Amino acid sequence: MKTKHILAPTAAFAASLAIAKETQPPAPVVETVKVETTVEAPLVQIAVLLDTSGSMGGLIEQAKTQLWKLVNEFITAKQDGRTPVVQVALYEYGKSSLRSEEHWIRQIQPLTRDLDKVSEDLFALTTNGGDEYCGAVIQRAMKDLAWDPSPKVYKAIFIAGNEPFTQGPVDPKKSCKDAIAKGVIVNTIHCGSESQGIAGHWNDGALLADGKYLIIDQNQAIVHIDAPQDEEIVKLNEELNKTYINYGAAAPAAKARQIAQDGNAAAKAESGAQVQRVISKASANYSNTAWDLVDACKQKDFDITTVKEADLPEEMKKMSADERKAYITKKTTERDEIQKKVLALNKEREAYVATKRKESAQGDTLDTAMARALRTQAEKKGIAWEK
Repeated sequence: MKTKHILAPTAAFAASLAIAKETQPPAPVVETVKVETTVEAPLVQIAVLLDTSGSMGGLIEQAKTQLWKLVNEFITAKQDGRTPVVQVALYEYGKSSLRSEEHWIRQIQPLTRDLDKVSEDLFALTTNGGDEYCGAVIQRAMKDLAWDPSPKVYKAIFIAGNEPFTQGPVDPKKSCKDAIAKGVIVNTIHCGSESQGIAGHWNDGALLADGKYLIIDQNQAIVHIDAPQDEEIVKLNEELNKTYINYGAAAPAAKARQIAQDGNAAAKAESGAQVQRVISKASANYSNTAWDLVDACKQKDFDITTVKEADLPEEMKKMSADERKAYITKKTTERDEIQKKVLALNKEREAYVATKRKESAQGDTLDTAMARALRTQAEKKGIAWEK
């Protein structure tokens, strides 16, 4: 799937926004609001397959809090001089309340950039006993998802669980071979000891599909290193939220979801989720084109004249055409400035945390295991990180 990435709007872009004046017939000539210069963004596609059987409560807790950190791994990444767009897919497997005829597997989200929806679904996950069929869920992910055929795209599956990898009616070795034949790397994450994972053949899947065999302690609490920049980053989120301009029928629910996921992240602040979410919201990978006019106007083919007055927020309905233009310009500029502040603070934060982390002997959790693997693998696709 080809994805378009639009560079953050500049003052020159904001000044070029044109909105047709509302007049009586004869209708005036209207100008289309669109970005004149676009670049095709590199693409990253990651599918996360989580065992939600009864013993996996700790894994789900880690996943809830570390989604944002995973996406943020690509903030400073570049491929051919451009920042990659990240799509995330989510599956659960191994829960007895799921459909047996589908091997107790559920696709929660297809490959998407709607990170608020992914977060909402993660926080809704529960666990109970069941049969965990790794081969079947890998096969489903390969069949269901719109994997990009380009060899330049970093495409990876991360499957996490603790029962033997070989369980179930679908041969996991075949599933892994089929995946890598289509350019999709399979990384296996065993929630337990290394020897138990090897005995359960979790390492075999990774070996067959150019992936990494990883082990984590799913019950280990994720230790967040407090940094001097954290408080200011969190405060800037309030200002960032004020820059969104709701439009369309989807806006009320989407805005409510945004606020709810801010709250979910704040409730997990001790894990770093709140800070990492704000950093994500300041990056190019947090995009809400379906309900926010600032993001929507960054799209090449978006035409604001097609937005009905009834779909505009109340404060814009009463504005003249010039006032609407100025309002979008103002919110675009405000968001740019806030995002730049957050990312600058994050750069300082990462330098501080790197120093402190050297003093820590914490073992791997879901986020650190995935981050280490994806960086190594993505570099082979020509994706590089700032040093």
